[in-house]
Amino acid sequence: MPEEKLEFKWLDVKCVGSDTVVFKLEDEATVKVKVDIERAGKAINFTNPDGTAHYNIGAGIKVTVIPPERRFWVPKSQIHAPPRPSEKPPPTTIT
Repeated sequence: MPEEKLEFKWLDVKCVGSDTVVFKLEDEATVKVKVDIERAGKAINFTNPDGTAHYNIGAGIKVTVIPPERRFWVPKSQIHAPPRPSEKPPPTTIT
């Protein structure tokens, strides 16, 4: 017997205030935490036992740590620099 499925109405989401919280650690590193609601829905054919609406929320989180010395390293092989233009000899003037 197939399992009963809950149907949800997809809800639009609007951020109120900032989506990023910034923390300073004791070693002076900065931690930025960004939160995003990827999906939000309200059940159409189901309510919670107390009668309130049932929501399904999908959230994403991104954590960025900026070290106190504010430096980072990238392998040289990952740098895609444009090729250098060929050097032309200076024009000569014949008099």
